[in-house]
Amino acid sequence: MKKNFSPKRCISVFALAMINLAAIGSVKNWPITAEYGFASIFYLLLAALVFFLPLSLVSAELATGWPQTGGVFVWVKEAFGAKIGFLAIWLQWIENVIWYPTILSFIAATLAYLFKPELAGNNMYTLAVVLISFWSATLLNLMGMQASSLISTISVMLGSFIPGIFIIGLGLFWFFQGNPLGIVLDLQHLIPNITSIDSMVFFTGVILSFCGIEMSAAHARDVKNPQRNYPRAILFSVVIILSMSVLGVLSIASVVPQKEISLVAGSMQAFVYFFDRYHLNWLTPYIAALVAIGAFGSMSTWIVGPTKGLLAAAKLGDLPPIFRLVNRKAVPINLLILQAIIVTFLSLVFVCMPSVSSAFWILTVIVAQLYLIMYILLFASAIKLRYTKPHIERSYLVPGRKLGIWLISGLGILSSFFAIAIGFVPPSQLETGSFLFYEGFLIVGVLAGCFAPSLILFFQKPHWKRLLSHEKE
Repeated sequence: MKKNFSPKRCISVFALAMINLAAIGSVKNWPITAEYGFASIFYLLLAALVFFLPLSLVSAELATGWPQTGGVFVWVKEAFGAKIGFLAIWLQWIENVIWYPTILSFIAATLAYLFKPELAGNNMYTLAVVLISFWSATLLNLMGMQASSLISTISVMLGSFIPGIFIIGLGLFWFFQGNPLGIVLDLQHLIPNITSIDSMVFFTGVILSFCGIEMSAAHARDVKNPQRNYPRAILFSVVIILSMSVLGVLSIASVVPQKEISLVAGSMQAFVYFFDRYHLNWLTPYIAALVAIGAFGSMSTWIVGPTKGLLAAAKLGDLPPIFRLVNRKAVPINLLILQAIIVTFLSLVFVCMPSVSSAFWILTVIVAQLYLIMYILLFASAIKLRYTKPHIERSYLVPGRKLGIWLISGLGILSSFFAIAIGFVPPSQLETGSFLFYEGFLIVGVLAGCFAPSLILFFQKPHWKRLLSHEKE
């Protein structure tokens, strides 16, 4: 077995912020929120207030107190023990694996605008692009953290900033020219009827669009001066992501009729509307290429992050020794290959569901539900560690002392529970198949995701830990 290699601290504040922006600040997240029209501002601000900001603050405290490679696994293990820590990192990893087909389907839909937009709704085309893209990204990530960071930085600049600012600029130009809007700009449409379940059903997707800020903690050990620079990168990321999301979502909702918004191609639909109006159709393939690059970079960013946490669990003996194997770039080879194989099988859902949008949505919901269970453990860990490990130095603390950590983490826990529950309601706007299939798929998926770690630990072999001791010698 190869020895573990300690990577150099090679990530700056800017690079880490770019990793966060590549993972979260993508135009692919905007169509789901745009389904709410003008009320999307309300839902974005609500999600930021009750979830995104609490998660950012808590992650900054935990990452600067425990900057070891492992992220969520280390934090939850310190609070509740190794078994619950393993459950947390497993949930982060498995939801991530399920999430890959959704962003890959977005890439497929976007690339279709390079040659034949009608293919964006073709299931077999989507499946082919999903598999080719993911295996390519897996091979690229075997080149190491520096290469992954470079890919993230370039892709977010080309594929998130440029298309994002472009669509925002077009939206503002459209508005100030006095063109007809697809949304009504008044107080009645800004504040929705939150007592209606149907009006809240896409809120799970809005919450999910803000998930992942803690993922960069997996790279905390690779950051130059993590105690000081990690919180700075988090703050920088939060401000830009929220600002771009609000303006980008409104740009899409302003020109694409609400009933016609595609969850996987909504961004490109908006570009096409704008380009038709301003006779810029020749730009469509170039923008499509840039957006696809951004989405590819976002996916690439996530491929290594959660596997580092699972690698930390494997090193403690929670997984078979074969999953500790890393190459000279400190990349967990076998974990990445296993991940790619699972994604390959999960992607078959695109040939089983009525449409690409319905397959996209049901995968989005199960991803959100598994992810939010992990977040509940994360928020609870932050509370407990304030009491059990107060002596651990954190360069950043959630303000308000113990009351502050209870309020901030409690808000995150309550919002997570709500988003999990509302996800079980099928949206009336989409054809999701039978109610029994929809509910059954989600229930089985959540239960399987939560109980798989217990099953792994049940079959755990004593030599997994003995081999670890031998390696240390």
